[in-house]
Amino acid sequence: MTTTDPSLYLHRRARLAQQLGEGGIALVPTAPVRPRNRDNEYPYRFDSSFFYLTGFAEPQAWLVLTAEGRSILFCQPKDPEREIWDGYRLGPEAAPAALGVDEAYPVTELDARLPPLLENRRSVWWPFATHEGLQARLDGWLQRVRARVRYGVLCPEAQRDLCSLLDEMRLVKDAHELDVMRRAARISAGAHVRAMQRCAAWLRAGQEVREYHLEAELLHEFRRHGASGPAYGSIVAAGANACVLHYRADTAPVRPGELVLIDAGCELEGYASDITRTFPADGRFRGPQRALYELVLAAQQAAVAATRPGARFTDAHEAAVRVLTQGLLDEGLLKREQVGTLDDAIEQRAYFRFYMHRTGHWLGLDVHDVGSYVEPSEIGQASPRRDPLSGETILDRPARILRPGMVLTIEPGLYVRPAEDVPPAFWNIGIRIEDDAVVTEHGCELITRDVPVQPDAIEALMRG
Repeated sequence: MTTTDPSLYLHRRARLAQQLGEGGIALVPTAPVRPRNRDNEYPYRFDSSFFYLTGFAEPQAWLVLTAEGRSILFCQPKDPEREIWDGYRLGPEAAPAALGVDEAYPVTELDARLPPLLENRRSVWWPFATHEGLQARLDGWLQRVRARVRYGVLCPEAQRDLCSLLDEMRLVKDAHELDVMRRAARISAGAHVRAMQRCAAWLRAGQEVREYHLEAELLHEFRRHGASGPAYGSIVAAGANACVLHYRADTAPVRPGELVLIDAGCELEGYASDITRTFPADGRFRGPQRALYELVLAAQQAAVAATRPGARFTDAHEAAVRVLTQGLLDEGLLKREQVGTLDDAIEQRAYFRFYMHRTGHWLGLDVHDVGSYVEPSEIGQASPRRDPLSGETILDRPARILRPGMVLTIEPGLYVRPAEDVPPAFWNIGIRIEDDAVVTEHGCELITRDVPVQPDAIEALMRG
């Protein structure tokens, strides 16, 4: 159960109710419990949108919200015997006072109570394609409503995707959310600092270091400061492993002279942080490593400068690509005689073999948070183009215009695998630098800079 003032969630529910339209009703289930193996389950994690509207973290719960603002919670009933095994349950009797909902009932009564709630409603809103089996269950409830039309009951004429409303609400963070995300960022930054320092100290002492040793330091720091754990599977990639974008911390040794890429962030009170740092395992950058690191850092600085109110979401990516492509030409990883000028190389996407992902994503209750990347006011505009690498025809739509309160990551990188046309000095170097940015009135605030990014500062930190 949340310890946050329930008025925060009441206000969110009121905002959503105003958008449902006359006669609208919304159904919001939380996430199911998922089995891990026989007689064992994965650690439970609630549905983000359900939590956003209720602050309620127990499984087997539903929120029903009407356009008139009536809020009804269905939750697990009190059960002293099950609570011995599974822990405390709030129960429907205590839920209205604790959560600020109007009514609460046992979830065992959901199937009996939902059809009457749907009667005489014009539209029913629910999150499309997010909860397995929800469509079929709703169809069953609506069949029971339709069976009563001979008695003058009206069945909802329209079904609407609730994600279209909730995703937009969640995209712009309120003061409470930003406070939690700043605290999560500080915890995660401290975990990165700890991993960097421990790595160098262990290697100086002649100890064996493996990727899972560094992962353990991250987890220790997350939990020590009250985070529930990682917001996603931590990436701890030593040497060539850093060129695998979704690599997971494994058993590979961490060797002096190699770079280590750590992409990890904690989850705090439901909110994610997301930081990537790349550092020399023994605390000293070598020539090609430093050259490419400084190139990625310059690309990130250009992307940060492009992240401000009124700019497009894609502006940061385009700024980073321009810096990275120029650097690849300067370092000889792209050959001018093959790709032509800087603009030619960008148009051909010649950089893609070394930089194959976007420069950021939304961040919030989900690490890849909800929210359209297309500007809603311009969604009807589209221009076709032919992708030079795949040959596909792609419809480009105007990218999202940034507003204060949006939170996104800024994460350029370079990944150089062995190849005949690549100088061996650059082989197996993978670098990514990622920070979390809050769009402000005049630019953006990087909330993850408690862990350094400048190469000299990283080396100084690791000597400490």
